[in-house]
Order: sequence, then structure tokens, then C-alpha cells
Amino acid sequence: MTLIFLAAAILRRIVHRLLKRYVKTTHINLEGRQLAWLKLLSQSVYLLAIYVAVLSFKFNNYNVTFRKFLSYKFIDLGAIKIDFADLLIIVSVFFGARILVNLSKLYIGRKFKRNTNYDPASEYVYIQIAKYVIYVFSILFCFQLLNIDLVIILTSSVGLLVGIGLGLQDVFKDMIAGLVLLFEGNLRVGDIVEIYGSTRANQKSTNTIVAKILKINVRTTQIQSREGNVLIIPNTRLTQDQIENWSHGSELTRFTINVVVDFGADTELIKRLLTQAAMAHPKVKKNNPVMVRLANFGENGLELELIFWADQSWDINNYKSEIRFEIDRLFREYNVNIPYPHRTIKQI
Repeated sequence: MTLIFLAAAILRRIVHRLLKRYVKTTHINLEGRQLAWLKLLSQSVYLLAIYVAVLSFKFNNYNVTFRKFLSYKFIDLGAIKIDFADLLIIVSVFFGARILVNLSKLYIGRKFKRNTNYDPASEYVYIQIAKYVIYVFSILFCFQLLNIDLVIILTSSVGLLVGIGLGLQDVFKDMIAGLVLLFEGNLRVGDIVEIYGSTRANQKSTNTIVAKILKINVRTTQIQSREGNVLIIPNTRLTQDQIENWSHGSELTRFTINVVVDFGADTELIKRLLTQAAMAHPKVKKNNPVMVRLANFGENGLELELIFWADQSWDINNYKSEIRFEIDRLFREYNVNIPYPHRTIKQI
């Protein structure tokens, strides 16, 4: 029987790969109902494996009928008795739950897309909640179907549950944090967030991650960094660490570019050039003032700050780099020098 299900798993993978290759070569865009049917078709191989496994018993057991096979109790623990008929019902319940989850995705997606204020993040939250509710009720239904008293099981295994709870307390924390993220709605799929490391109160860490939220699961969250890497972090990281959500509130943000010039340079000219470089960039808001401040008399020269306003964006570092290139071009054109760090050593 093990070989049969192993062969079924291999066959399912082959069928799934062939279907994906066919869809890719024919340029068919599968989404919604079509994608759900594709998954169900590849998973139906297991139903064939169950049927073949039942027939395989007849090779060495000619007197075994299908009814006798279903009534055979392979688990008999007193209060808990499970035969192959119960197993078949459990598999059918979860298979039906899987179908119901896919149908709920189609229904919720259709409802949300009819709305003029379509929000994919809210749609994702409702789909996740519906999935968890369906699977929880499926598990409770299976317990009720098998006449398993949950009260007896819980009371007889209190010590074991306490040990498991202590060993998996971090997992439970992440699961509760995942439910908080889904219901609270402060962080949603598609949001761009800046995650600061664990620091003291009211202090930001220099070790930050700017990423886009791809998926919020029960225990973990998938995020994509600017480098294109997909990171999987525990949900408690998003509920306990300091998070700055770029997608919430006003997108208009003030940015600063630091520049150092030689002592004795024409500050009025430099101020005009820095302002010109910022105003030349299309992403800089022209209605908000661009300022140039003399921040400090540094060790190597005059330390200036170019302050401008722009929408907080995934590509803000690229925009700042383009402004720096323009500053460098203007400085070369007007012979403005950027000083090198230097040290004077005196011999006594």
C-alpha cells in the first residue's frame, strides 16, 4: 500500500508538471475557477490510488470484500475506534473542505471585485478567515462523526498539553500574532513596511529592513526585500518590533541628502545648484519648498543638507541617487569641489 501511495504522489507531480507545461506553452492565463479546477484535477490522483489500494487486498485475500475492508478497525483504543470507513469519511470531509475553500475564494473575490473601492488586502483577509473557519469546523465535524469526546481527551492529557504548550509557546505566540494581524488590519498584503530591529524604547535601530508584504499566514509572514529576496519572518516580529508602514497615512515624506563642500566655497551658488538639482527631478514635489541648510562646520568642509519632499516609494533610494548624480554634474560644471578627508601630522 505504501508503494501505491508513493507511486500516486509521483504520478500527481508528473501530471501537475505536464499541465503547467501545457498551460505555459499555450499561453493560457489561469486564475480563479480555472486554477482551482487545475489543483483539484492534479489531486484526484489520490482517489485513484485509494481505489487501487483496496483492490490490491484481493490478490492475497480473496474472501475480503469491500464492505469487510471498510469495517476493519485499524485503530482500537477503547473509546477511540477508527475503521477504514471512518478514514474514508475523514478524507472526504477534508477533500470537500478543500473544494469549499476554493469556492469561497471565488465567491469572496467576485464580491470584492464588484465593489468600486476594490481592496485586494481586505479580500485576502476575508479569504484567510474563511479558510481557517472551514478547516476548524471540518476538524470538529470529524471528531463528532467519530464519537470522540474532546472533554475526555483534554482532561486526560492535561500534563502532556502543558508540556507541549511550554515547548511550543513561541509557535502559539506567532499564531496569535497572525490572527491579530489579520483582524486588526494595520498591516496588509501589498503594504511597504520598514522593520526596525529590537531596540530600546523610542530608539530606532540602524539595522532596518524595507520590504513588501506578500503573504500573511497563521504563524509566519512572507516579505520581499528591495533586493528581490523573499524572507519568511515570525508574526511576532511584526507585532512586537517597531514598524513604519509606508502605505498608511500621507505618502508625502521629507527626505534629506547630505553634501560636503570646501571651506570658502560660494555658498549662495551651491545653494542654488542643490535646489536646481532637486527641482529637476520629476518625483520631487514642486509645490513644497526645497531647502538647503548649513548643518555644520565639519572637519573636512561645510556640511550641507538638501531637503525636499516626495511620495514615499519603493524606489526612493534610486530617486535620491539620481539627484546625487545631477548634483555631481552641476558641481563639475561650476567647478565646485567636494573635499577629501585629510589629516595633518606634525612631527615634534
